[in-house]
Amino acid sequence: MIYTVAPTKRYLPDNRLKLSAAALLGAIVLLVSSAALADIDSAIAAMADPTNPLVELNTSKGLIYIELYAEEAPKNITQILALMAGEIELMDENTGAVFKPLYYNGMIFHKAVPDFIVQTGSPQLSPVGGPATALEDEINAAALGLASAKVLGPDASTNPLLNIVTEDDFKTTILQPLYKNMGITDGAAALNRQDAILTRLSNMTLQELYELQGYRYLDNRFSHSNLKGTVALANSGPNTNGPEFFINLNDALWLDGKHTVIGSVVEGLNIAQAIGNIEILALGPSRLSSVIYSARRVH
Repeated sequence: MIYTVAPTKRYLPDNRLKLSAAALLGAIVLLVSSAALADIDSAIAAMADPTNPLVELNTSKGLIYIELYAEEAPKNITQILALMAGEIELMDENTGAVFKPLYYNGMIFHKAVPDFIVQTGSPQLSPVGGPATALEDEINAAALGLASAKVLGPDASTNPLLNIVTEDDFKTTILQPLYKNMGITDGAAALNRQDAILTRLSNMTLQELYELQGYRYLDNRFSHSNLKGTVALANSGPNTNGPEFFINLNDALWLDGKHTVIGSVVEGLNIAQAIGNIEILALGPSRLSSVIYSARRVH
C-alpha cells in the first residue's frame, strides 16, 4: 500500500519570496560569485606580499592560487601574465595566421612526477606555439647560498646538490666546463696542469661552476629557493625561459640557480599534489592528464 499525505490548507500570509526566472538566475550567479570571492579573499590573505599579482588556475582537479614574485622575476612574470590575458601575438607556423590566445586555457599538465613536480605550458602543446624569443634567467645565486656552497667537500666528495652519482656525471657536469674555461683540450694538457685543476676544484663554489656552464646571475634582487609549493620556469639550459612552468611538490634545492622561481602556491597545493599523484611523462594528450580550464590574474 502506498501512503500519501493530503495537502493541508493553511491560512497564513503569503510572504514567500517570489522570483522571476531572470532574478533567480541573478541570485544564483551572485551566490557563485560570492563563493569565488571568498576563495580569492582567503588566497590574498595567505600572500606574503598582497601587492604581488595573484593568479588563479582553474583545473579539472580544482583551484590553485599562485602569488607571483613580481620584483624577483619581472620580465618573465610580465610575459606570463600577458600570455594569460591574451596580449601576446603568436603565429601558426602552418598557416601564418596570427592569434592572441588565452595561452594557458585548455593546456594540460603534461608532466607529473609524484612527490616532485607537475608541469604545464609547453609550446609544443600549443596550436600556435609559444613566444619567439626566450627570456633570460632572473636569479640571485648569492641569495640562494650558491656563492658559498663548495663543489667539493673536505673529503673530496661532490656536493649532493649536484646529483653526481657516476664518474661520467662528474666529467660532464664539472670537468668539461672547467677544462673549457682553462683552455685544456687534451689529456696531456690536463696532466701538465693537474695542480691548477685541483686548486680550482677545491675552491670552486656552485655559483662559479654554474657560471662555467653558462648561467648568469643578478645581485640586485632577492630569489626564492625551489621549496615545496614554489613555482619555477622550465627550460633547456641557461636563458631559455618561455611560458612553461612547474610546481614543486617537494623541496628541490638542486634546481636552485638553474630554474627561475616566479612564485608560490598560496592555496590549492593539495590540488597540485592530486594532479601529481599519477606519473605522466609523455609530451602529448593523455586521458590521465589534468586540464587547465582557465588561467587568469585575479588580484
